[in-house]
Amino acid sequence: MILAFNLADIIQVPFGYLMELLYELTNSYGMALILFAVIVQLVLLPITAKSKKSMMKMSRLTPQMQEIQRKYADDQNRQSQAMQELYKEEGVSMGGGCLWSFVPMLILIPLYAVVRQPLVYMLHESAETAATIVQVIKDNAPELFTKNTYYDQMVAARYIPQFAEAIKAAVPEISQRTLEGVNSIFLGIDLASVPQFNIFGASWAWDWAHIGAFLIALTSAGSQVITMLVSQKMNDSVITNKDGIQDKEAAKNSQAAQTNKTMMWMMPLMMLWFGFTVPCALSLYWFVGGIVRTVEDAILTKRYRKIYDAEDAIRLQRRLEREKEEAEKERIRAERRAANPDGITDNTSKKKLAKQQRDQEQAARTAAEKEYALRKGKVQNAEEPEKQTLSGIADRPYCKGRAYDPNRYAPQSSEE
Repeated sequence: MILAFNLADIIQVPFGYLMELLYELTNSYGMALILFAVIVQLVLLPITAKSKKSMMKMSRLTPQMQEIQRKYADDQNRQSQAMQELYKEEGVSMGGGCLWSFVPMLILIPLYAVVRQPLVYMLHESAETAATIVQVIKDNAPELFTKNTYYDQMVAARYIPQFAEAIKAAVPEISQRTLEGVNSIFLGIDLASVPQFNIFGASWAWDWAHIGAFLIALTSAGSQVITMLVSQKMNDSVITNKDGIQDKEAAKNSQAAQTNKTMMWMMPLMMLWFGFTVPCALSLYWFVGGIVRTVEDAILTKRYRKIYDAEDAIRLQRRLEREKEEAEKERIRAERRAANPDGITDNTSKKKLAKQQRDQEQAARTAAEKEYALRKGKVQNAEEPEKQTLSGIADRPYCKGRAYDPNRYAPQSSEE
């Protein structure tokens, strides 16, 4: 717990001083909160850009991934291996997009404490002193607080000036800055109050304070729908097949699209529930942060699309070159079919062609040797063929050797 607390303070303490500075510059808690949300998103921009790039890379591979899933539907091991080969070829890290998307959440969660605990991080009081201040105000005006003690500091920060004497008596060393408290009123709305969902309840009043708080919570939830729609549409725009052509069907049937459809309803409903269970300040913080993320998403998508469009142009060019080569081959085949409609072709096997070449070379060498011998006078008549002599006795033209029988084919006498 000590390690977690110290690590959280690395984020919370600096941003607490930032929140205090913005409050002193604007003299408005609402404006300080809006500027704080914008600055936080700008600080997280490098991580957001990394996450966006990884997610867009994964989205581009959707058609190839679906093809692999269809091809190896019955072999999960081969499917996983093919997926890994695809990721390696495209330079995509498995789970990289999800990992980078979790990093901002690890930073944003501690930042909620900066908004939730203004006595500790904006006024820089210790946790014990903050608890004492809250208890003093609760003892004097318990009706100001709700049952949810998680946000007591936000309520107490506004009413510190009203109970300054009692607080100073309980904490003599308290600073004058803390006794001034934090004015959480913004545009007539108390950002430290929790919006009321039941507009027909007994405690509901038709005034701007209640209506404005209701609208902040409602707008925060509605902005989530817009943010997710814009993000999904931009991610789908980079889904292309292996030839660099946008594949809308693959984008529609992708697993990410199915997940986004579920999240499209879950996230707004969750934010709606949060909006009516936490102070308006947190809803305003989430709303502004969501708007800034949507703008960043559009800018980053436009930037990375230029890179991916260039890659798609190369893929498309390769496809056109392949089609051109295939068309040329088909044209040559068509010409050959037209020249030889019967399909009769010479034997042009590799062995026969090699033998013909060897025979031609041997004939050329033989002719060269004869011509050389003729010029040197070694051959008297180059055209006269060499005499062939038979084996055996020359006087017997049919003699073939010692086994020759002159009567072998003689007619048999009638007596025999």
